[in-house]
Amino acid sequence: MATTNDLKNGMVLNLEGQLWQVQEFQHVKPGKGPAFVRTKIKNVMSGKIVDKTFNAGTKVETENVDRRDMQYLYADGDSYVFMDTRDYDQLMVPATIVGDAAKFMLENQMVMVATHNGNPLYIELPPSVELRITETEPGLQGDRSTGGTKPATLETGAEIQVPLFLEQDTVVKVDTRDGSYISRVS
Repeated sequence: MATTNDLKNGMVLNLEGQLWQVQEFQHVKPGKGPAFVRTKIKNVMSGKIVDKTFNAGTKVETENVDRRDMQYLYADGDSYVFMDTRDYDQLMVPATIVGDAAKFMLENQMVMVATHNGNPLYIELPPSVELRITETEPGLQGDRSTGGTKPATLETGAEIQVPLFLEQDTVVKVDTRDGSYISRVS
């Protein structure tokens, strides 16, 4: 148990049997009335973000979530296998938990896996990854201008929009949060 005065970003709370991660918090002391804590919390399982206000000093139940860097090994049916590089333990994570992160994961890539009581909660990718374009329409002369985009398929199978001048086998940097093109690597 902790009080709302102890809240920190990233802390996981157990509210009504569900796990919520603190995204933002702000202690507010109005001129009139009691102090309170305004928070923005994210449901660990569904990803839903809500605003919640607590009275200052209210006790909240905290949960320990183990966040470890793990290496993605391979997909096995409807699960993904990750390995802890410290003790070589393997963890099978269902595809429902991996979700859209699978679009940007390559074998042997390091990702962060969060678990609670040995059960996987979510996968966190680095903010950007470098992936090779495996299929896209060829660029045409005059396509060097700014603004135009075309679809491209990456080596993971994900499809993103890239500038017109990019060609097949080009390595690009992709934002893992929204799947947008950032820059050309080579």
